[in-house]
Amino acid sequence: MLRIGLLGAGRIGQVHAANIASNRESALVAVSDVNAAPALSLANHYGAEVRETDAIIASDDIDAVLVATSTDTHANLIEAAAQAGKAVLCEKPVDLSLERAIACQANVAKTQSPVMVGFNRRFDPNFAALKAAFDAGDIGTGELLSITSFDPAPPPVSYIKVSGGLFRDMMIHDFDLACWIFGGLPKTVSAFGSALVDPAIGEAGDVDTAVVTLTWADGRLAVIKNSRRAAYGYDQRIELLGSGGLLGAKNVLENTVEKITADGNKTAKPEHFFLERYARAYQIEWASFLTAVATGSKMPATLAEGVSSLALAEAATRSAQSGETVEITSELLGERA
Repeated sequence: MLRIGLLGAGRIGQVHAANIASNRESALVAVSDVNAAPALSLANHYGAEVRETDAIIASDDIDAVLVATSTDTHANLIEAAAQAGKAVLCEKPVDLSLERAIACQANVAKTQSPVMVGFNRRFDPNFAALKAAFDAGDIGTGELLSITSFDPAPPPVSYIKVSGGLFRDMMIHDFDLACWIFGGLPKTVSAFGSALVDPAIGEAGDVDTAVVTLTWADGRLAVIKNSRRAAYGYDQRIELLGSGGLLGAKNVLENTVEKITADGNKTAKPEHFFLERYARAYQIEWASFLTAVATGSKMPATLAEGVSSLALAEAATRSAQSGETVEITSELLGERA
């Protein structure tokens, strides 16, 4: 059984705590947070201890840490835990700075500690089934990928100001999905964004509505659409057109009841937000991390892939600001010639 230290007792930390405690292959030993009250509450609920972050990382009775703290702490905590010989699962992104994330990757490589980045959408059963069908050749060669991700409502502007922007904070999940499905990085990124939902978001220097086009060297295309507002709920869909057909993963609805009358058909709305929509994905993600640690196999979402997705977010930010297409080069990825 893997003994776990949880860093961060906020909303996402609570999700992870429940999954750690409910899996027979892991035990929640200790919790830390900059705010004492939520750490104590979470620790008491699961029979764990409250400890300082540094103490958790240094503790001999901790085998792995899960980093669910604020983004600006991720790279430092990943490095510290890896240097202490701990396995690490860290929420995305690795950092808001691509340069810092690249340095983190290089530092972790010296330790040989296993590190996984929390791209939970890979583990959604519907998206995973689409990927498996595509890999099996069900629709031939992939040609055009479309990813839709609309939030039900924007976060507070106070969050927007420290989030790193829509491309780093929100669309980074979709960049990861696109690369995961197509099996590699695109050649170019073209991004367009507007502040249509809330003028205050634009005043904070961000966008709330965006479209990005990715092109691969062999001509494949992907289009990603993001919005901070969808009045009908959390809209999460993938559509992949191939030479022999089409694969699609539709929204998960609040229930499966369908009402059919003379006025037409009516179904439930999509699940309200990510906590509901991806609850199962977070469970599978955690189980996959445990399996990788136990078997010594490759992490299913690597630190390198986390850096690559951040590089795409950086490229999209540059493209949206300049109006120009950005090429994904070795220099952007921090690779030496």
